[in-house]
Amino acid sequence: MSSSYSSSPCSSSSSSPTPADTGTDLTTGRLILRTWTAAEIAAVLEDVRSPHWAADFPAEGDRAIAGFLAGRQDALGPYGQRQIIERAGGLVVGAIGLFWPPDEGRLEVGYGIVPSRRGRGYATEAAAAMVEFAFTAPGVHTVFADVELTNPASGRVLEKAGLEHWSSDEKTARYRAVAP
Repeated sequence: MSSSYSSSPCSSSSSSPTPADTGTDLTTGRLILRTWTAAEIAAVLEDVRSPHWAADFPAEGDRAIAGFLAGRQDALGPYGQRQIIERAGGLVVGAIGLFWPPDEGRLEVGYGIVPSRRGRGYATEAAAAMVEFAFTAPGVHTVFADVELTNPASGRVLEKAGLEHWSSDEKTARYRAVAP
């Protein structure tokens, strides 16, 4: 799946309101991956609905990420956390991100899609774009994710996004991609 890195706002085919551009979007065929804004973080934490959110956004994981972001300015940079937005309608349908800064050249990726949009390949599309983009960061050679064995669908997403299963223990499967 091809993605592009853009320093200009991405246009949507709809007039639905979308979050303000923060300067660096990643776009895929169907998605925009946009850095969270302070206003979006506050809205999630204060449980204030926005018209450009899918009906079931934010999910529990999105609330956890917003809480994480509230105190971490470094997590909002270009290699940090992003919202997943449908290009067709401009709705926020999940979150994805790299946990910055790298640890000895390794970055962890994490993601979540709201239940109403699962099964459409969005997680795979977003994860593939983030992994590709992660390798543009200076010194990054590995992107990884850990998945609970009780969530095999997430493992399939990671494999489709180009990561390989490389180890497991009694609770966790580990996936990674190494820079080409």
